[in-house]
Amino acid sequence: MQRLLWPPLKAWARSPSLRLLVPRAAPRAQCGCSCGSRRPLRPGQYSTISEVALQSGRGTVPLPSKAAERVVGRWLLICSGTVAGAVILGGITRLTESGLSMVDWHLIKEMKPPASPEEWEAEFQKYQQFPEFKILNHDMTLAEFKFIWYMEYSHRMWGRLVGLTYILPAAYFWRKGWLSHGMKGRVLALCGLVCFQGLLGWYMVKSGLEEKPDSHDIPRVSQYRLAAHLGSALVLYCASLWTSLSLLLPQHKLPETRQLLWLRRCAHGTAGFVFLTALSGAFVAGLDAGLVYNSFPKMGDSWIPADLFTFSPILRNVFENPTMVQFDHRILGISSVTAVTVLYLLSRRVPLPRRTRMAAMALLAVAYTQVGLGISTLLTYVPTPLAATHQSGSLALLSVALWLMNELRRVPK
Repeated sequence: MQRLLWPPLKAWARSPSLRLLVPRAAPRAQCGCSCGSRRPLRPGQYSTISEVALQSGRGTVPLPSKAAERVVGRWLLICSGTVAGAVILGGITRLTESGLSMVDWHLIKEMKPPASPEEWEAEFQKYQQFPEFKILNHDMTLAEFKFIWYMEYSHRMWGRLVGLTYILPAAYFWRKGWLSHGMKGRVLALCGLVCFQGLLGWYMVKSGLEEKPDSHDIPRVSQYRLAAHLGSALVLYCASLWTSLSLLLPQHKLPETRQLLWLRRCAHGTAGFVFLTALSGAFVAGLDAGLVYNSFPKMGDSWIPADLFTFSPILRNVFENPTMVQFDHRILGISSVTAVTVLYLLSRRVPLPRRTRMAAMALLAVAYTQVGLGISTLLTYVPTPLAATHQSGSLALLSVALWLMNELRRVPK
């Protein structure tokens, strides 16, 4: 038996596969030092596969930093796309007056829609107990209710998809060690903002479900909560897109001239105007202010309407008077397109790379397209397809403004 087993065992012991698992012995010392001792390994040198796995702490070797940055950048680009989809879908839900059709909120339970006629009837009866049905939709049929219910349902399910798109890959990248120390803080903030956004959405819906005996207005959500909901979504979108572009686009080494400094400041100011204009659109939507004065450039027969300051105190008019809200949105829109035009003219006087010039030209084109969409939406009494396109245009304009800002960012020393 020994003669049968010994030769194969001896050959296996000398095989290269076993030597991979055995620490490499350093050459024997030729001087008077202790024989048989191993020379210490250099930093980053490993003698076994298991030592490599233990050094990484996860059983796998992390990706190189540049490759990991590209993966994380593409993931955040997808995340920003899902947020944009949620904003657009939320705007359509508001335009079709579907946001108050689901009168309760459950994280898991409401993921399954009604399946039988009895379940649909029970859902419809719950809706009938709230002010929107009693005041506005008292003659609504079950088929009409199904349409607005599915609109709100799709918006909520898309919100859950946004949450999964952020949280699950973030946990995976964190475990794999593909996130730098600074990126970990950003990712935690983004995931926290996603969760906050969901809670803020339900807080907004609740404001439209409350009974208001002293009010003769149609039931609608609070324009303040709607603006907070949209504003947090825009912050999430901008932060995700900015981080993605910073990871994916190679940074230009531009000469730090005085003209470039002014151009960079103008780009920041323009992006601020675009953000404020988009945010003011939430007050326009919340108060149906787009249906007040459907003329341009004048508001009715005058440049400044007489009912701008009908509320007291005066500050209330900025956020609660539909005439003032539309007036403010017009002024912000005109200011934004003026700032974009000035920014483009300044960019023509500064030597810039081709990609940066493309960003400036794209910003100018999107800005004037957005102005045309806004005027058309106003003059045609806010039809849903055109209004949804106008809302999408605000995201496109904000995206290109961020792209140009990213192109002009300062190279760290």
